[in-house]
Amino acid sequence: MSRITLAQAARWCGGTVAPEFENVSFLGANNDSRKIQPGQLFLALEGARDGHDFIPQAMSAGAAAVLCTKPQPGIPAIVVGDTRKALGDIARGERERLGITVVGITGSVGKSTTKEMVAAILSRKYRTGKTPVNHNNDIGMPMAILALPGDTQVAVLEMGMNHLREMGYLASIAKPDIAVITNIGTMHIEHLGSREGILQAKMEILEGLQPGGKLVFNGDEPLLWSRRDTCPTDPWYFGMENPQCQVFADDIQTENGHTLFHVHTANLNFGMDLPVEGNHFVSDALAAVAVGKLLDVPAEEMWSSLREFQNMEGRQEILEVRGFTIIKDCYNAGPESMSASLKVLGRREGRKIAVLGDMLELGVCAQAEHYRMGRIAASNCDLLFAVGTNADRVVSGAFTGGMGPNDAKAFKTREDLVKSLKNRARPGDTLLFKGSRGMKMEQALELFLEER
Repeated sequence: MSRITLAQAARWCGGTVAPEFENVSFLGANNDSRKIQPGQLFLALEGARDGHDFIPQAMSAGAAAVLCTKPQPGIPAIVVGDTRKALGDIARGERERLGITVVGITGSVGKSTTKEMVAAILSRKYRTGKTPVNHNNDIGMPMAILALPGDTQVAVLEMGMNHLREMGYLASIAKPDIAVITNIGTMHIEHLGSREGILQAKMEILEGLQPGGKLVFNGDEPLLWSRRDTCPTDPWYFGMENPQCQVFADDIQTENGHTLFHVHTANLNFGMDLPVEGNHFVSDALAAVAVGKLLDVPAEEMWSSLREFQNMEGRQEILEVRGFTIIKDCYNAGPESMSASLKVLGRREGRKIAVLGDMLELGVCAQAEHYRMGRIAASNCDLLFAVGTNADRVVSGAFTGGMGPNDAKAFKTREDLVKSLKNRARPGDTLLFKGSRGMKMEQALELFLEER
């Protein structure tokens, strides 16, 4: 990280600093007083709890200074009218000061995995920084920028949203040189009304695109393909179904938990071996290859980095525990990712069990989408355990898909689900745990793995 003085940060955000503290500098920022690191700027955000109440704790833990809305006599502080906005302004100033190349990644699903793959590829040629887990909103992404080492050459930033204008704001801070949209799904449709509304929100990333910037879009998504003639610059498309894409994959096979495929570009063709299973990972890898080509990473470096790829915790992790094969995919869920995970489960040998939590933020589509997931589950598992408000809809879909009343069960609590699951599961089974973040399906997994 590079040091920023309070005077410099105040200029960027329009804040005020007492003269005696202008030369105090900080390294990175944090809004959690329990996790503050020595030398960081403490962000006194005002939300459900007032961050100003935790300033003494943060300073005792070694914070260098505070970003706040209330004067703090005797404490190095930048006083502003809006702490959250000031954080964005400071991050924008630091992004410009560093002079880095920024790859901004958004999409309904696959953002985090694509970010990890892009960073893995680019790190073979450049000093590369990236957003850590969960740092993709208007607090986390600016904090990620402020945490970048001073010698960073490329930053790979995940950018999330669930309402209109949120992406435009993030783009005004990140100012991407390359903007990637992984797909347009149905997550957040509750707030955005339709897939077209989701597309509109995602396309706000273009508002911050730097002059001469590049676009990387999923060419298998008709809504994105339809934008090829209306963007300010011609997008690079990637895909598995549309051979007109600049980066295209075919001959996709699964062997021993690996996904094998061939990549075709205008002047380059090579085989790829991903140590993860599922066509959705192929799409993520193609997006990463497109970014790698735009930034001149050699094909052999892209191949070797993806061959060694390790997904993030909680995202389709394969665990072998006490005779069970566990597919832990608890980070989040929408119809697209739920369907993909069920199909991965379906390719497994032996008896297969799906343990599913609700998919959130689907609005009026919730009942239909949960019913549809039940039908998909029926084709890919032997037993189905569902929990949540929409668990009955999942089970109804499974019945329509051919499962019997002893094969698919709905539960109101994780505890009741796990009690039944323990009675039915046996060593040798493969179990998928999947649900939206708010369903905390990792807790169901922990309960299941407790000694009986």
